[in-house]
Amino acid sequence: MTGVLVLAGTPIGDVSDAPPRLLTELATADVIAAEDTRRLRRLTQALGVTPAGRVVSYFEGNEVGRTPELVEALLGGARVLLVTDAGMPSVSDPGYRLVAAAVAADVKVTAVPGPSAVLTALALSGLPVDRFTFEGFLPRKTGDRARQLATIAAEPRTMVFFEAPHRIAEALTAMAEAFGPERPAAVCRELTKTYEEVKRGPIGDLAAWAADGVKGEITVVVAGAPPAAPQEHTPAELARLVAVREEAGERRKEAIAAVAAQLALPKREVFDAVVAAKKESAPEARKNG
Repeated sequence: MTGVLVLAGTPIGDVSDAPPRLLTELATADVIAAEDTRRLRRLTQALGVTPAGRVVSYFEGNEVGRTPELVEALLGGARVLLVTDAGMPSVSDPGYRLVAAAVAADVKVTAVPGPSAVLTALALSGLPVDRFTFEGFLPRKTGDRARQLATIAAEPRTMVFFEAPHRIAEALTAMAEAFGPERPAAVCRELTKTYEEVKRGPIGDLAAWAADGVKGEITVVVAGAPPAAPQEHTPAELARLVAVREEAGERRKEAIAAVAAQLALPKREVFDAVVAAKKESAPEARKNG
């Protein structure tokens, strides 16, 4: 009988946020795979839990090699608990490879939900959170970062980023350049900790504020791009677009419907534009004739 892989969320700051089920899993798992075994030791001591199982490290540098070993333990019937330094495994943390390998091996995977910097920052940001996208860490190199931001400048959903304190000023400046300095945003640092702070405002102002230096673990929330202003199309332009389709072999009715759908306009508006253009061209044709 195969074992179970358990992904468990750990506190992102305040240790008392640890879910009760986490304590049970820490005490009973056959194997605990931890991003940092030293931090795991501090966590279990703070929670008053003594792990009964074997503790192994599982981090970015060794997850490729360690994954087969853990899958072998799972296939042998072990209950394997995966924890990272803070928050949920796999979310910008080690875990994806192990989950994918466990699924491929037909091993059951379950989770102990816990604290999340992403959701906490969204809730505190004061920005729309009905739809959002998590972008993780931006590239470190200036050019790569600018290119990535350019690809999401028109993203309509609220965006969440993680950033290191020594790069936050650069990152916010780059965001202001890519998104515009007036785009609303929030910088959330040290969430659930003693010096928790949420700074809200236009992203250009936040970039200026961060220039003096910001410490701690940081999550940035940025509002999505505002809807583009509807583009106005002149009757002559609409008629020209229909004419192009007619010249390509479409019937006029089909061409009008296609242009209307393409520009999200009523078919009647496009039809009237074609009729008006035809009336305008008739006197010109008679004059030339």
